[in-house]
Amino acid sequence: MTAGTTDTKSLRPVGLRARISMAFAIGGLVLSVVLAGVTMVLSREQLIETREKSAAAVAVSNAARLNNQLTPDTTVEGLPSIVDSLTNLEGSQPLVRLRTEWLLAPEFGRGDIPGVLTALVESGQPGQIRTIVAGRPQLVIGLPLTSFDADYYEVIDLDGVADTLGSIRFILFSAGAATTLLGAVLGWWASRRTLRPLRRVSAAAQAIAGGRLDTRLERQADPDLDLLSDSFNDMAEALEARIRRDARFASEVSHELRSPLMTLTTTVGVLEARRDQFSERSRTALDLLSQDLARFSRLVEDLLEISRFDAGAASLELTEINIANFVHASLRSVHLEDVAVADGFGGRPVFIDGDKRRLARVMANLVRNATRHGGGLTGVSMERDIGVVRIGIEDDGPGVPPAEREHIFDRFSRGSSAGSRGGGSGVGLGLSLVWEDIRLHAGRVWVEDRSDGGSGARFVIELPLPDDDHAAVTV
Repeated sequence: MTAGTTDTKSLRPVGLRARISMAFAIGGLVLSVVLAGVTMVLSREQLIETREKSAAAVAVSNAARLNNQLTPDTTVEGLPSIVDSLTNLEGSQPLVRLRTEWLLAPEFGRGDIPGVLTALVESGQPGQIRTIVAGRPQLVIGLPLTSFDADYYEVIDLDGVADTLGSIRFILFSAGAATTLLGAVLGWWASRRTLRPLRRVSAAAQAIAGGRLDTRLERQADPDLDLLSDSFNDMAEALEARIRRDARFASEVSHELRSPLMTLTTTVGVLEARRDQFSERSRTALDLLSQDLARFSRLVEDLLEISRFDAGAASLELTEINIANFVHASLRSVHLEDVAVADGFGGRPVFIDGDKRRLARVMANLVRNATRHGGGLTGVSMERDIGVVRIGIEDDGPGVPPAEREHIFDRFSRGSSAGSRGGGSGVGLGLSLVWEDIRLHAGRVWVEDRSDGGSGARFVIELPLPDDDHAAVTV
C-alpha cells in the first residue's frame, strides 16, 4: 500500500507545453500517415495502369506483326527468328502457341499461364491477368491469332513497379518522420509563445506574493491578452487596496492603543513603587498585571512594525556592517558573550550592507527565542559562501518538527510544541518580524536540525554580500 502510494506520487503530470508539443507531433504523424496512404494507393494504381497500357499496346503490335509473318508452313523451330524481330519491352517475355506446340520463355512455362486466361484466348478473345510466378508479380497478356491456329502471349515483369513503389514508400516514410519532428518543433515553439503570457502572470503573481504589491502586467497589443492583463491588474489593485486598508487599520488601532498603554504603564510603575505597602495577594496580582502589560506593549509595537511592512512603508538604512563584530556585539547586549561562536571566515573581516537596527532586532528575536523557548542558546556560527554570508543560531530545545518548519515564520504561529518550549510571554510575531526584516535585505531565513546532530533547532540567516565582494570571492 505504501509502495503503491509512493510510486503514484513519484509520477509527475505532463506539463502543458509537453502536451501541446505532443499534440502537434501526433497531428503531424496522423496527417503524414493519411497522406502517405493515399499517395501510395494512387501511385500504385497509376504506375500499374501505365505499365499495363504500355505493355498491352506493345503486345497488340507484336501479335499483329507475328500474324503477318506467319505462313502455313511455319514451324515452332522457325518461330525464334520471327520473335526476335518483335518489339521487346523491358522485363517482358513472349510465348507462342502454334498448333499443338509451344515456344516458351526461359523463366516462364506453359503451366504458369493461368487457366482462366488460356480458356479466354482459346475462345478467340484477348485478355490479361496479374499473377505471381516464383514469388514475383507478373502481368500476362494473351492474344489469339485468328488467321492461324496460334496464340500470342506476353509476360511482363512488374518488379520494376514494386521497386518504384518501395522507393516512394521510403520517401513517404522519411517525409512522415520529418513532418512529425517538424510538428513537435512547431508545437514547442507555439506552446512557448502561447504560454509566455501565463509565465508573465505567474511571475507577477509570485512578485505580489513576495510583497511587491505594485506589480502590474503590461498590455500586449492583443485583444485576448489585454483582457487577461486588465483582469489581473484589476485584481492586483483590489488586493493591494485591501491589504493597505487592513494595514492602515492595524496601524491606526495600534497607534491609538499606545496612549492608554502609556497611561497604564505609568500607573503600574506607580504601583510598583509602593508594592511594599500591598499584601502578598495584591503583589501577585500586580506582577501578573505587569507581565501582561509588557506583553501587550510588545504586541502593539510588533503590530505597528508589521503594518509598516504590509503598507510597503518599511525601508532600509544601509550601513557597512562587520559581521563578526556585529554577532559578538549582539551577544554582549543580552549578556551571552560566553556563548561559543564558530568563526568560518578564517579570521578575515567580512562586510555586508545592511540596516543595523533591523538586523540587531533579528538577532535579538532569535536569541530570545532560543533562550526562552529552546532550552538555551548553545552556539552561534558564521560562514561564507559564494555571494552570501550565513549566521547560524543553535538551541538545546526539542527542535522544530519538519512539518512545522515552513509555517513557523507565519504571524502568531507558535507550533505544536509551543507549550513544551517554555512558558514565556511571546506573542507569536517575533519570528514573523525576523522573516520580514531578512526578506527586506533580499536574504533568507530558515530552521533546520543542529549541525552536530544533537536535539534542538538551528535557525540560519542568509544575507547577500556586496557585488564587489562577491566578485572578489569568485575570482
